[in-house]
Amino acid sequence: MRLMIAGGGGFRVPLVYRALSTGPFAGLVRELVLFDVDPGRLAAIEAVLAALDATTPGPPVRTSTSLPDALAGVDVVFAAIRPGGTAGRTADERVPLDLGLLGQETTGAGGISYALRSIPAMLELAHAMRRHCPAAWLVNFTNPAGMVTEALVPVLGKAVIGICDSASGLVSRAARAAGAPLPGGRLDGVGYYGLNHLGWLYRLESGGRDLLPGLLADAHALSTFEEGRLFPQPFLAALGSLPNEYLYYYYETERATGAIRSMHRTRGESIHEQQTELYPRLAAAGLRAYELWDAARLSREEGYLAEARTGGGHRNEEGLAGGGYERVALAVMQALSGRGDTELILNTPNSVPSQATPDAGRAVPAIPGLPAGAVVEVPCRVTRDGAAPLPQDRPAAAQLALMQRVKEVEQLTVRAATYGQRDAALQAFARHPLVDSEELAVALLAGYEAQFPGLRQLWRAGGENSFLGS
Repeated sequence: MRLMIAGGGGFRVPLVYRALSTGPFAGLVRELVLFDVDPGRLAAIEAVLAALDATTPGPPVRTSTSLPDALAGVDVVFAAIRPGGTAGRTADERVPLDLGLLGQETTGAGGISYALRSIPAMLELAHAMRRHCPAAWLVNFTNPAGMVTEALVPVLGKAVIGICDSASGLVSRAARAAGAPLPGGRLDGVGYYGLNHLGWLYRLESGGRDLLPGLLADAHALSTFEEGRLFPQPFLAALGSLPNEYLYYYYETERATGAIRSMHRTRGESIHEQQTELYPRLAAAGLRAYELWDAARLSREEGYLAEARTGGGHRNEEGLAGGGYERVALAVMQALSGRGDTELILNTPNSVPSQATPDAGRAVPAIPGLPAGAVVEVPCRVTRDGAAPLPQDRPAAAQLALMQRVKEVEQLTVRAATYGQRDAALQAFARHPLVDSEELAVALLAGYEAQFPGLRQLWRAGGENSFLGS
């Protein structure tokens, strides 16, 4: 298969290439095409891949700054773009922090701002795919993954699948802590429901027995993995489920915001500084390029969710190993190629195929209580025909209420970004539970419009604007 990565100059691209060079995905791709609007970033990542290829050969690589050229003849597109770059992420986080709100790139106000830039760019990519490679699949990494995927479904239908490694990582870590690692990473007996970066593991079966209640009662076992350390054991036992790590921002909002504000630099500022210095060095490093990149990756992984580790704790070896996105994406690609079905937690419309339900002929939601057309994050069966969500239990009342409200915000954001509706963007900010204020919504949108002039262009153009090159 021919694979194109949109955002081919992105920092995590070498993880995909490394996974294609050895292990279960070796030989899956006959050519890797890297597309990016920034030739300097492309050259840097090309140098890293060449250095890696010298020791661990992978598929041939071609780079392009022309989208039609890059899309020609591809079977699968991985999309991992960041309109506005790391400087944009810095603004996403700083604008709410200056108003006393949580500043995080995918959660809360920052996530809405990010989506307002990424959705128009991804819509441009989707329409280009329909013109230049209409049979290709789009596997979307671009954040916020759930919102972006929902915006693309009207254009690409089932040919777009959203991925994130956060949920599957939680399941693997919890299973290991419970003493029952999942064979081959399969999700049999796993119950998980949510939206992207807002979900809960509520069942973890092995041999017909649910191991989750025992894990939630075991403080020592919980202390052995990231999500178990984020929340107090009595809280998890009372909740009856394991939250996705990003729920820390909802359950511990004041603590997270205070910790971020106390840091010398935000996460976005740290990454922006690192990449501004790193990329020119990579392009000129020759065979040392991969070594330099990997050292930077380890440093970056150490800083992940640092605001939740204010007591001086560090990520364990598993957390620093890197990878996750690429394994999920390539497992999807492998199943789509017809090389064996699999089960993965993915972002997909909330509609279980009729043949998978007792009430054949009538589609039902995978997560009861959420609209059937809304994109959710649930276990899915992936075949050469695409991803089909598996039915989940009805969430507890408090969890469902939070999902319903955040989904309302997501759909307002999608409407704002797709059709250039400024009022919908204002409503999205005001309705988000981490903002919950019309006055703050006005201040947030004004702050983001000052940072991103393209937003005013989007409102004037009514959705015809593109951020792909900005």
